[in-house]
Amino acid sequence: MTGRSKARTRSALAGAGFGVLTEIDVKAAMKTKIDKDMPGYLVLGACNPEMAWQAIGLEPKVGAMLPCNVILREVGNDVEVSAVDPQASMAAIDNGNLKRVAGEVRDLLRKVVEAI
Repeated sequence: MTGRSKARTRSALAGAGFGVLTEIDVKAAMKTKIDKDMPGYLVLGACNPEMAWQAIGLEPKVGAMLPCNVILREVGNDVEVSAVDPQASMAAIDNGNLKRVAGEVRDLLRKVVEAI
């Protein structure tokens, strides 16, 4: 995984009001835990504090679904960036206001991925 890809992704997230709370190097974890090799695979746990504040205020248990995961995955010589769809992951919660906030977060994440 190139440092440039990670830096561009972090920059795009920051530009949309997200911070990165966690970073998981899945490739390294798989090698360490089960001695398996795989292409680069990084999970960034991104959080937009304003949106998280709104969501938790609407549904206190929503924290189990936070932060929003953004994935950087090596595909050949390229790096593919994708993000969770928060609206889909929160669809089981019967709260229209929460679904609205999740839709706003989804739109922000879509713009982040498109900007990279």
